[in-house]
Amino acid sequence: MEDIQSLFLADEVSTIATMINLLIGLVLGVILKTHFEKFSSTLSGKRELARVLPFLVLIVCLIISIVKSSLALSLGLVGALSIVRFRTPIKEPEELVYLFMAIAIGLGLGANQAKLTIMASLSILLAMSVLRWKFYAASAKALYLMVESSESNSDATPDNITQVISEHVNKCDLKRMDSHDEGFQITYMIDVSTSQDAFNLVESVRGQFKGLNVTLIDQSRIPGV
Repeated sequence: MEDIQSLFLADEVSTIATMINLLIGLVLGVILKTHFEKFSSTLSGKRELARVLPFLVLIVCLIISIVKSSLALSLGLVGALSIVRFRTPIKEPEELVYLFMAIAIGLGLGANQAKLTIMASLSILLAMSVLRWKFYAASAKALYLMVESSESNSDATPDNITQVISEHVNKCDLKRMDSHDEGFQITYMIDVSTSQDAFNLVESVRGQFKGLNVTLIDQSRIPGV
């Protein structure tokens, strides 16, 4: 009987240990927030979600620290969470990853697994940083160049335009060409060394072929592109 009652009685929570875990959680939460702001490809609501991550770590850590020693409090937590409804949809899967990361850090610290939580969370964030850095390094220079010409531009043939573009870029791939009675529209994917090279390319094309509409788009950080 006493064993059953002990399951429902909460042991005294160590104040010092809890405060240390909360302090570690704050540091890890700020690191997670900075990582999300720097490496996430989320387009909308990025700063709003980033500000929430440290608080989510601290809240989860505090809840686990309180309920871990009492079955009654754990059951009460389950009942309380069952009535919670999240009204804001998760627009990007990447946001869900960072939310789960914040919850995992809070769970680990709340369970007094500070050493394991610190090592695991930093290792995961480092691995994510390396993968993201390689991805951006491979695609940061990839630009889409769209050239639109009207029928009056007799000198602006696709071959001439392609030749001028090739002189200013490291790589030029023809992705799409639309031809109609009024003219044509060509889309290239180009690789340039610097932003200045891209600006010089646009000025050179517009200087040699009058009346062209030139559009340069960087889609390397847009999800799904």
